[in-house]
Amino acid sequence: MANRPGGRRTTVTPKNLAEVRVEVVECDLLIIGGGNAGCFVAVEAAKQNPSLKVVIMEKAEIMRSGACSAGMDAINTYIPEDKTPEDLVRWSRDQVGGGPLREDLALSNARELNEAVDDLERWGLPILRDENGKIRYRGKWDISIHGEQLKPIMAEKAVESGAEVYNRVAGTGLLMDQGRCVGATGLHVRNGTFYVFRAKATVVSTGGAGTLYKSYTADSTNSGAQIWMCPYCVGSGYAMGFRQGAELSSLEQRWVATRTKDFCGPVDTISVGYKAPIINCKGEKVMSRYAHLGGDAAPRYIRANAPMEEWLVGRGPCYCDTRNMAPDKVTAMMTDYLNERPSFVLFLASRGQDVTKEPIEIYGSDPYILGGHTMGGFWVDIERMTTVPGLFAAGETAGGNPNKFVGGCAAEGKLAARGAIAYMKAAGPMPGPADPAFASQVEAEKSRVFAPLMRGAEYDGVTPREMKERLQRLMDEYAGGTSQFYRTNEERLDYALKHIAILQDQFKFLKAADLHELMEANETMDRVDVSEAVVHHLKARRETRWAGWQTRSDYPERDDKNFDCFVETRRDPKTGAVEAFTRPYEQIVSGERMKA
Repeated sequence: MANRPGGRRTTVTPKNLAEVRVEVVECDLLIIGGGNAGCFVAVEAAKQNPSLKVVIMEKAEIMRSGACSAGMDAINTYIPEDKTPEDLVRWSRDQVGGGPLREDLALSNARELNEAVDDLERWGLPILRDENGKIRYRGKWDISIHGEQLKPIMAEKAVESGAEVYNRVAGTGLLMDQGRCVGATGLHVRNGTFYVFRAKATVVSTGGAGTLYKSYTADSTNSGAQIWMCPYCVGSGYAMGFRQGAELSSLEQRWVATRTKDFCGPVDTISVGYKAPIINCKGEKVMSRYAHLGGDAAPRYIRANAPMEEWLVGRGPCYCDTRNMAPDKVTAMMTDYLNERPSFVLFLASRGQDVTKEPIEIYGSDPYILGGHTMGGFWVDIERMTTVPGLFAAGETAGGNPNKFVGGCAAEGKLAARGAIAYMKAAGPMPGPADPAFASQVEAEKSRVFAPLMRGAEYDGVTPREMKERLQRLMDEYAGGTSQFYRTNEERLDYALKHIAILQDQFKFLKAADLHELMEANETMDRVDVSEAVVHHLKARRETRWAGWQTRSDYPERDDKNFDCFVETRRDPKTGAVEAFTRPYEQIVSGERMKA
């Protein structure tokens, strides 16, 4: 069976490690995460070599998993006929204030981009066109789609490619052999099976990291599902690699977006797609203050930070002014929302809000780590291999290459598949499952993963939710969250690291009552480990390069002399010590860095 259903949740849980069922799966290529990039990895691998055994480990159900699960109303990057891949790299460079960014990765992605989007259309995605059959652009690079079925379309093709999909299996750790990755382990969150996937090459495509920071979208404390980013992408892929010494890049360049307040719906649909200006409480057009930086077309980090600056100086709240939109435009806008965020239309209706009479309030989101929007993720080579041999990254998990979005993450999936296949041809033999060192590694990981469940619900310990909410408040208040208008300083970051270490020491007190809570316990440990890396990145960049995304109150100016470079971290797998260092920026595409 190619697409193994997750099945119903069992009410019987193992009472000791000996009762845990272990299943070993042998494959050529393991894909951790069956979202956008993961699906494209599978399809491309089958195209390159149909004889490969490809396995997808998917935490949810692949038909509706990942950041694209609820649909989209646009593909944010598609190169027009009069533009080149180099033009797209220049625009992307401008969007991050001239860089740094990995221009080698960005250019290779751009050259693959349109073909990946064309794949989606061939598979059945409705891309809107004008009366002459030309693709309809809603901005300089983004095109309009009817994308409610975007994820099922991708998933169906991945399954059709012959990939074996293990649904409801959450990745927990990488399997290693003499410094190289030889697969991964996973927890079946419905029946408690512990999976050991042995693979010649592994691609991690688990999405970004949301829910590290406290969200101010909803009033409840457990409002994870009311954030903009997919709340079930918690950074597990980053954590798995970080624990095994894979180098992380640029996590300090966090993604913070302007979103509709109290709901966290997309704003570009209104401001970019329908040209509704951003205004403050005085009715002033906010982006006119940034005319020298492009105004309404200013880089994304400036547009995201501008409304929050208005709040900070006493001119909030801010709005997207929809009051002058024509009726047909309002209808079209609501149709777009029904494609990407249908519940937002219900939210407006529940308030009785007529957007032609009352503007839509906006506010800053909580920060996310996203290698497909900003550039936080693994440092990878041109083949998309991380610094751990045998471990590849695609989509949000691959760093250095911002503004990939849906099309770029799909393109990177194809590139990672080719890189992984090339690696497999040269890789040496894997250790056997009975190899003492390998078997010991599996047992140690099983013990770590199941420890909260073994303690039981009655244990006088810490629940996953309690630890998660402590982490989120810690990150919000000390590592530049929404309540602090994204600002931080050396002393706050030192405080955050001290208390993250306390949380890591308290992993031994985590408890779980059932398999679902066991998954949440492991996700929370992943969040804490990723947060440690994020804080080290914020601490190492002693300047302010992307205000809002990365703001240092104690270093408020940009410092090109010392920080026109990439900030990297690596954790020693044996000691747990984290090293922060830099890598140089290399400009490959010609042109002024500050101009698209």
